[in-house]
This record gives sequence, structure tokens and C-alpha cells, in this order.
Amino acid sequence: MPQQSPLDVPEGDPFGPHNLPYGVFSTAGEARRRIGVRIGGYVLDAGAAAAALGSPYAGLLGQPSLNPLLAAGRTAWHDVRRALTAWVTDPGHRPTLEPHLLPLEEVALHLPYEVADYVDFYASEHHATNVGKIFRPDGDALTPNWKHLPIGYHGRSGTIVVSGTDVVRPSGQRKAPTDPAPVFGPSVKLDIEAEVGFVVGAPSEMGSPVALADFEEHVFGLFLLNDWSARDIQAWEYVPLGPFLGKSFATSVSAWVTPLEALDAARVAPPAREFPLLPYLDDSAADRPGGFDLRITVSINGQEVATPPFASMYWTAAQQLAHMTVNGASLRTGDVYGSGTVSGPATDQRGSLLELTWNGRDSIELADGKRTFLEDGDTVTLTAWAPGAGDTRVGLGEVTGRIVGTR
Repeated sequence: MPQQSPLDVPEGDPFGPHNLPYGVFSTAGEARRRIGVRIGGYVLDAGAAAAALGSPYAGLLGQPSLNPLLAAGRTAWHDVRRALTAWVTDPGHRPTLEPHLLPLEEVALHLPYEVADYVDFYASEHHATNVGKIFRPDGDALTPNWKHLPIGYHGRSGTIVVSGTDVVRPSGQRKAPTDPAPVFGPSVKLDIEAEVGFVVGAPSEMGSPVALADFEEHVFGLFLLNDWSARDIQAWEYVPLGPFLGKSFATSVSAWVTPLEALDAARVAPPAREFPLLPYLDDSAADRPGGFDLRITVSINGQEVATPPFASMYWTAAQQLAHMTVNGASLRTGDVYGSGTVSGPATDQRGSLLELTWNGRDSIELADGKRTFLEDGDTVTLTAWAPGAGDTRVGLGEVTGRIVGTR
């Protein structure tokens, strides 16, 4: 009986030829970083495969980072994806490709792009409402601007780390409302934020806003993102300028970037808007819906604690990009922006411990004990999938991180 090829991906595998996310890897025998494409349980050395097949895309794929491919623009993204799909689905290419396939467990995965700027948004109405109720129980849950513009802040790009990187518990100032003075020490309210990140490919000129309709000309793909948050540090420092040290210590991202083109079947309309939007944010006449139906699962120490639905996000990634540049701010290749915490209407759809425990009032039950916020040694994992063409599922690469004690 002939040996099965690694390219014979089982039916129903969320990382089949319909997906083909990009990453960067190295091996124990060769430290050089290379672009890889995930197919089933394997990584295709894309640059080596392109060179072996005499492809004109060997230069773009034979790089240590995705940045040159990102900068090449939408036409190149489409053409390279089309070529990769043909390579992995044409049996005639198997003798050439198979020597360049490596089992996932035999490679080390790295941050796949060089991050330029980082912006994080606050786009879930359910999350923002929960947070408002927690911190402003006697006032309006949403601030007056919330349904008129996507609220965001600039984060720290230098502390974006790839999935699997340990997260050191941050220290800082904290002061509870009843404390007479602030104290310094390790955060005691370390939290997660289940988010989706987007990476910019083609840059834009300073002074030239990016229109809603040009979202796909600039954004290459998306991935899962965990915006770790020290709630006690954040609560003391954020007035009046917003998040700072409570957020900047680490942001974890998946090692795999799913091209937007792989998610065509997952496009959905965002929730109905309560107020008319200003023209630069008005997507009512868009050619196709701006939301994405991504089904996220949050697990702590291997135990599922929440299933936030990305389809419920009030502000879309296209609106976030338009707002981020409407003042003339330029885009750079490698810019990353996060959706903000994804939360749904149900209790088990909340994407942060702040909401799941109502700021520590309640606890969640894990096999190894109760939790209100994260303890040292806890491992948080985000996974997700999206509906694909037919009955397929498009898998998103997981993002995981383990909390280690303050140094």
C-alpha cells in the first residue's frame, strides 16, 4: 500500500488547502528563519518550494519575515495565494513539495512580521457595557462617544510576542478606593483579553486617510491576540490619559496569519447601528459586509471558560482602519491593530476575567481550584475557527501564554 502523503489532509481539517495561513519558522538543524505555510499538521517551507518549482514568487517567499510579502500589495497577495493553492492541490507537484514539508512539532515558530505601530480598540458593545456597569454602576454604561467612533489607544509594539512566550507578571503602582495611599508590587488582578488582531501590508501616505472601501488594499490578514491586562495597575493609572503600564508589558499574538481571502465565506453584517454614522464610517452601502464570523474559545489550563463570538462586534476592522487614519496618520507595513475584547451577550461569552468574575466578586471553577484573576503558572489559550466555503472550517492559529512570577 503506498505511503500517504502529508498533502493528503483529512477531510474536515480546518488547516486544509482552503486555509493556508502564513508563519515564520526555524528548525533545530537550521536556525535561519523562513516563511512557512501551514497545511494540515505540516509546515511547507514556502521559499524552498517556490525555488524548487521555479516560481517567480521565490524572492518574496524566501525571506526571514513576512514583511516583504506584506508590502507587495493586494495583487501579489492574491497571486501568491493562488500559486500556493495550486502547488498543494496538484498531485503532479508532490514529488517536488514533499521534501520541503516538516511536521509542526519539529519546528520553532517565531513572530511572523516585524511590528511597526500597535493600536488597540474597544469595539464590543457587550464588553464596553459590562465594563461600564462594573466601574460606573450609578452612571451610563457607555460613554457618549462610544457609538459614534471606534475608541482606541496606542500600545507598545516592542512587547508584542509570539504565542508560546511566557508572560512575566508585571509590577506597578496600585491603589484600591479604600487604600490611604498607593503601594508598589506585583499585579494581583492579572487578566486576559480575547481579541482578534489585524496586520497591515501596503502602507499609506501621511496626510491621506484610508477609506472604508480600501480596507482590503491595506490589510493582509488577521490572527488571534491576547491583550494581557493588569487591572489593578490600569485602574489607578488610566485617568485621564488611558491605558499605559497596565497593558504595555505584553501582548501575545498567534504565530499564524490567516489571509483575509481565506475568510470570504465568513463575512457577516455587523449589528444594527443605533445612530447615523458620519460619512467616513458609514458602511451601510458597502459592497459586502464588514464583520467576520469567528468562533473563539478561551481556555485556562486546558479548561474552556468562555466562547466569545466575533460576529457581535459593533465596530468592524474596516471602520477601525478608517478612523485610525482619518486625521492623516499614515500606515506602515507591519502595523498591528487589535479589535478590543470580544464579548457576547451571554455570561459564558465574556472575553475577559474582569467580566467573567465581575471584577473579582465571583469566581470561576477550574479543575485545580477557583479563580478570579490569573495565578502564576496558569496557561491561557485562545483558539478559533470560521465557516468556510461549503461545509469547511477555517482554523485560526492558537495563541497561548503562561504566567510566570515577577522577576
